[in-house]
Amino acid sequence: MDTVSASTTLLGDSPVASLRRDAVPTLCEPGTVLRALLAVEVILTVGSAFGSASLATWMGHALVGAGVAVPATLAWLLACCGLERPLARLPAPGRLAATAAVGALSSWLACLPLRIMGLDAGDSTNVAAIVGAGALLGAVVYHWLELRVRATLPAATEAGLIELQSRVQPHFLFNTLNTAIALVRVDPTRAEEVLEDLAELFRAALGALDGDSTLGEEIRLARLYLVIEGMRFGKRLEVEWDVEDAVADARVPSLLLQPLVENAVRHGVEPNDAGGRVQIRARVRNGRAWVQVINTVGNASPPGHGIGLVSSRERLRLMHDLKSEFQAGLIADGRFRVRLAVPL
Repeated sequence: MDTVSASTTLLGDSPVASLRRDAVPTLCEPGTVLRALLAVEVILTVGSAFGSASLATWMGHALVGAGVAVPATLAWLLACCGLERPLARLPAPGRLAATAAVGALSSWLACLPLRIMGLDAGDSTNVAAIVGAGALLGAVVYHWLELRVRATLPAATEAGLIELQSRVQPHFLFNTLNTAIALVRVDPTRAEEVLEDLAELFRAALGALDGDSTLGEEIRLARLYLVIEGMRFGKRLEVEWDVEDAVADARVPSLLLQPLVENAVRHGVEPNDAGGRVQIRARVRNGRAWVQVINTVGNASPPGHGIGLVSSRERLRLMHDLKSEFQAGLIADGRFRVRLAVPL
């Protein structure tokens, strides 16, 4: 099977493939809310400049417009967030029509306080213009968000494939099989356990594009990987776990943690004759799960390409947007640390 057909088979009916065919933005994310508010305000501010004789008039129109646009946009986002699943079932023209209708209704409702305070002209022409502008902005902003989601989908698919390919690599496979072969005669039970752990890791790799995972599952897979590598490196590999049970239910992309742990072993333990230490910490703080993977760095450690780190950062951004964090680099004592946070 060639690379293209293999990729097609793996991506076949997965959620990534379905999203590629029909990208629908998630309007409940804080990042989406901020982008939508910013886009509406920019359009409103620029539009207020036309027909304004002076700077004071422009600022007055912009302020009054903001009094309508901000609550109308928030109402539109709230309504579309609640209608996210029904919208996903509609064809593209139907989604635009529905979001335009919600935009029109939100604008009309946002005008009521201004009319009560006498800040609106109140004639039918003015009301129709505001409602029409709300409908137009609702459709335009939603379409822009759709285009943004579609632009990021190739990165999501590529990131998933990179992780899949990095797990199915001859280096790790051959080392693990050699470890199992060496154990067959002296400890058949341990050899069987190594092969079972290897099969479990490959099963997880082949299902990496089928959906999301939990931090508890990712920690379990990372433990399997470190058990296998521990048999190969022996005392050269020192592992320290500090994991709180409360982080287990946090949603994360599949195969997020294991590649980070693998990088720590490959760059912090394998090149050094004296070995090294890998620390995995996971704690709950301020409603988020914080995870750290820390490894010692020796002089013999070759520089990496950073593909795994870039992939992990991109997949976290695609799943949780502004609610996630990802940092990687050397810390004060010369060790390398990857630190990430995801919402609970």
